[in-house]
Amino acid sequence: MDPVAFEIFGISVRWYGIIMAFGIMAGLVYALRESKRVGMDENIILDLVIYGIPAGIIGARLYYVIFNWGYYSKDPWQILNIRGGGLAIHGTLIAAVLTGIVYSRVKGINFWTIADIASPGLILGQAIGRWGNFMNREAHGVPTDLPWGIMVDGVRVHPTFLYESLWNLSVLAVLLWYRKRKKAEGNVFLLYLILYSVGRFFIEGLRTDSLMLGGIRAAQLISAAAVIAGTAFLYYRGRNAKDIEKTPE
Repeated sequence: MDPVAFEIFGISVRWYGIIMAFGIMAGLVYALRESKRVGMDENIILDLVIYGIPAGIIGARLYYVIFNWGYYSKDPWQILNIRGGGLAIHGTLIAAVLTGIVYSRVKGINFWTIADIASPGLILGQAIGRWGNFMNREAHGVPTDLPWGIMVDGVRVHPTFLYESLWNLSVLAVLLWYRKRKKAEGNVFLLYLILYSVGRFFIEGLRTDSLMLGGIRAAQLISAAAVIAGTAFLYYRGRNAKDIEKTPE
């Protein structure tokens, strides 16, 4: 399938961008509805999106560039060539969290509450966005003989984009079930962090395009750290839920 959906004045509009935009909109719609349910001003979510989208793009690009500095150091202008590819979801997540922390501090809002509202929408957007990788024929896995493998350059490979999309939808279902049962603010976000990272750790092991840190897959390293940190925070906040609810953050 052609990765280019159409052209406007000679500029190619790719399916990847369309799908990513749809994923962002779906996540935003959910977050707006959830903010209304919990009694938070919807404008807070809209403000965060305005700041968070550019921050996320910058974070995704910087993350990718850092782990491919050997290439970009020889031609720094290519750092700005986002249309040439090179965005990493972990960079987006790091930038989004930092943006949320700064914004909540400035506005005097509980960061954990915002994170809980955003998490299901975020994982929904990720589940949709992975199909952009399918359209680009990227983020696939190693060769396989399994019947659900996809053909890329004449080779049947693991559709790791599909594995992650399905995993993310499963995480979404768990978060939607858990959000009304949480013991403390922030627990939905922490559960998102843990569950997404568990899936990403194993799926990353099948991919052929992993960013490397020495001989280690960077995404697996970050995922393992996220699982450990998220579990520790979730355990702590679960045991100290009453004290946490009384303490402004």
